[in-house]
Amino acid sequence: MSAPLRRRCVFCGSSRGNNSAHFAAAQNLGRELAQRGVGLVYGGGHVGLMGALADAALAAGGHVIGVIPESLLAKEVGHRGLPDLRVVKTMHERKALMAELSDGFIALPGGFGTFEEFFEVLTWSQLGLHAKPCGVLNIAGFFTPLLQLIDHAVAEGFIRPAHRELVLADDSLERLLERMKQFKPPTVHKWIDRDEV
Repeated sequence: MSAPLRRRCVFCGSSRGNNSAHFAAAQNLGRELAQRGVGLVYGGGHVGLMGALADAALAAGGHVIGVIPESLLAKEVGHRGLPDLRVVKTMHERKALMAELSDGFIALPGGFGTFEEFFEVLTWSQLGLHAKPCGVLNIAGFFTPLLQLIDHAVAEGFIRPAHRELVLADDSLERLLERMKQFKPPTVHKWIDRDEV
């Protein structure tokens, strides 16, 4: 059974980055989700790729939910044009609510926060805490070094090959969304050493 296309959570940078392709990809993703009738859940900012993503979705008639902690809203990075901006107290509450509201996760280029958010939901998937697809849109090879690191961890025996399949990566938005729609989680447990005792 394919994953429902109700809402997708997108993690991405609060900066524009140095490659205009990433900004364009954020806009394209926002438009595409709206055109497909899929809601967007994101970090609630109006700057960088986050702002481009949300603005494009809104302009295309999409439903956008922003989730932002009070500390960031106070610094005036919150998107005041959102019809649904949810303000929480902590970063932990932000991530929990974003995950609760979403039925899948997409990472666009970003920094430490983007990586941390994506790897947290990926770890939850590995542990069987959810069965939602986790994808990265690998525009201009941005995530290639990260994917190579994951492959290295598999080769070194720290990640099961089946769990490597939890990371859906593609440089085509259309293919990525289709792969996420068809996603089925692996049925193996996380603990590698259990098979060795």
